[in-house]
Amino acid sequence: MLRIRSSLRSAAALLPAAASSQVSLPGPAPGTGPGSGLRPGPAAGPGPGSGLRPGPGSGLRPGPAAGPGPGSGLRPGPAAGSEPEFHLLFCDRFKPCVRLSSGSQQEHRTFYEFRTYSIQPHLNAAFLKLTNEKIHLRTAHSQLIGYWSVEYGGLNKVFHIWKYDSYSQRAAVRAALSQDPIWLKDYVSVAIPMLVSQDNEVTYLVPWSHLQSPPQEGGVFELSSHLMRPGGPAVWGDAFQAAVTSHDAPGYGKLLGAFHSECGRLNTVHALWWFQSADQRAEVRHRSHSDARVVSAVRSCVGHLSSQENKLMFPCSFSPMK
Repeated sequence: MLRIRSSLRSAAALLPAAASSQVSLPGPAPGTGPGSGLRPGPAAGPGPGSGLRPGPGSGLRPGPAAGPGPGSGLRPGPAAGSEPEFHLLFCDRFKPCVRLSSGSQQEHRTFYEFRTYSIQPHLNAAFLKLTNEKIHLRTAHSQLIGYWSVEYGGLNKVFHIWKYDSYSQRAAVRAALSQDPIWLKDYVSVAIPMLVSQDNEVTYLVPWSHLQSPPQEGGVFELSSHLMRPGGPAVWGDAFQAAVTSHDAPGYGKLLGAFHSECGRLNTVHALWWFQSADQRAEVRHRSHSDARVVSAVRSCVGHLSSQENKLMFPCSFSPMK
């Protein structure tokens, strides 16, 4: 009986005060009072953790002090007025492992604006001719990285990349363009009616990538876009890097830059590639399917992937990157 009482008292010590107050301990065994005709059993000594103190002259020696024995899994109870033992155990043993950052932090403010324009099919050639003649009015305000015409993966589209040192710089550029009468008259007023839609996206270079130039002029450019599962680079960054860099090797394509979206479709990463020709790209694709190094890296990354798309592009004559 005393062992049962001791166990219940120990369990009650682990519960908050409100809960432990509802724990009832069994009273003395019925039928052992005076006149019952029954002889009581041996005097119950204070067992470990019973909380009983021997009376004077009882001939009993105090048992060991109540407390957590070796291997008991219990920690000493809190001092009076402190927070319940249950709370302490829960907080210490179940601390969540949280990584506040979703990936490597940007080391600078430079970003790249991706722009895609869809052109009315019958005006595609006229739009490219106009842009070729008037692009200098635009590049007088900020740096153009490249300007391409999409050949595969979208028709009657152009894709261009602009570099900015900060959002404030871009805001200043846009304000200046809106006040440039020649730009508005000679280009904007003529080009806008030719377009079906415009889309833009703010991206950063991923920390392990640097913008590079193609090894030679000409060739074909590929923009592969990968929509990753939510979680950020902290979840899929290493796997994506391994998959991309496995293709960036002699005999394969040339990686010119890897970008991570900041505004637009989030959790999107883009890889800009260069190939000698569309046929060379097709040959590389077939070869990579039997390259164990590439296959292993791609398999490790594909579980983080939601969807992907790409487009093959040719640089315009006025594109700095070509």
